[in-house]
Amino acid sequence: MNTLELARLQFGVTTVFHFIFVPMSIGLAVWVAYCQTRWYRSGDEVYLRMTRFWGKFMLISLAIGVVTGLVQEFQFGMNWSEYSRYVGDIFGAPLAMEGLMAFFLESTFLGLWLFGWGRLSPKVHLATMWLTAFGAVLSAYFILAANSWMQHPVGYVINHATHRAEMKSIFAVLTNSTLLLAFPHTIFAALCTGGFLVLGISALGLLRGRRSDVYSRSVRLVLPLTLAAAILTGAFGHTQGMLMEEQQPMKMAAAEALYKTTKGASLSIFAVGPFEHFPKRLNTDIRIPHLLSILGTASWNGEVKGVNQLNAEDQRKYGPGDYVPILGVTYWTFRLMAGVGVALLLLPLLGLWLLRRGSLERSRRFLWLAIGGAFLPPLANLSGWIFTEMGRQPWVVYGLLKTSDARSPLVGSGTIILSLVGYTLLYGVLLLVGGRLFLREIAHGPQEKPDEDGAREQGESGPHPDLVLAY
Repeated sequence: MNTLELARLQFGVTTVFHFIFVPMSIGLAVWVAYCQTRWYRSGDEVYLRMTRFWGKFMLISLAIGVVTGLVQEFQFGMNWSEYSRYVGDIFGAPLAMEGLMAFFLESTFLGLWLFGWGRLSPKVHLATMWLTAFGAVLSAYFILAANSWMQHPVGYVINHATHRAEMKSIFAVLTNSTLLLAFPHTIFAALCTGGFLVLGISALGLLRGRRSDVYSRSVRLVLPLTLAAAILTGAFGHTQGMLMEEQQPMKMAAAEALYKTTKGASLSIFAVGPFEHFPKRLNTDIRIPHLLSILGTASWNGEVKGVNQLNAEDQRKYGPGDYVPILGVTYWTFRLMAGVGVALLLLPLLGLWLLRRGSLERSRRFLWLAIGGAFLPPLANLSGWIFTEMGRQPWVVYGLLKTSDARSPLVGSGTIILSLVGYTLLYGVLLLVGGRLFLREIAHGPQEKPDEDGAREQGESGPHPDLVLAY
């Protein structure tokens, strides 16, 4: 592997691991805020125990997400200095806003929520949780603003004297049409991630015979919320696909391995060897007529450009070169993302049907499916991210800067390998620590009655322990 490939591998490893925990922490933060709201409004101590129990998993995912995010910043500065020099004036602005506004907001109110049990009034304490969740969502907005600019650069001018892209309008960057669709798609996917984790852990508790009110009530509440989030995730994903056809037609063509421009293009559901070099006698392709044109152009016979034509157009526009991403990656990650998305709709529907019949908690098959379902949203998130980033290649900033021109020219392969090994070991330790903490909290289960902090917040007398982080 050459230096560029090693740098890309390091970026992929650090970002994939980081992106496991980001949607999880956002989804859990909103869920915990929702549970605490139900407790504040009803006074039912089951909601208090739900808040405390699910708050543990939120804290673990937030902590790991912060550490992995810092590592990601380090590898950005080390391996991609030419990228930073060329677009840092624009790319750095939303990242700075994320750090100075969203992250500080989230961390400040998270600390108040942690240490505020029994010290703040119930209303103020609830507000700190919602502000924590809001900070997490706001952080995602700024990060997605930076990434959306890479997908569809707006609000900039090229300074030909310095050979740099410079900010012309921060408003244009923060209202990028790509961002306005990517943001709700990502947030609803995060709600799915948190919801399915709650469902999976609750199902495991019920399978073990722990008939806790926390588990059964969590299942009843999270199923309809998760179903709604899954539907909205798919809806915004569809609108993203239509916008993608307009802004990055090569990515849409690559997702289908569509080589020739076609009117009334069919959608490939599953294919063995949909690529030109694959022997045709071995090719098996299941397709739905006209569906690709409907998804991409909202027209029955809409024209979808093929890879060959788009590559020729890009060569005329940008100069000689190959502008086709790796079709095997884009084709299969798109199908994995979409296929898992269908499962994310079917599983809560099945759960709601069983709940209506009153047999959900006795259905061991569904409970096992729910446990496995906890791994589905991260799989969809990661496959969607890989598709989005790999489908843009060979561009790091679409139409402006190629990935091959963005790396650090003075960083050699040995340095990248050494740091890659270090980052991988660090992530391995974090995975072991985070996994052990998750398993420990699952084994402990929720408290069966309010703790003294909760009793104090409800106005009851009694000693107030200082070990607010003991859980």
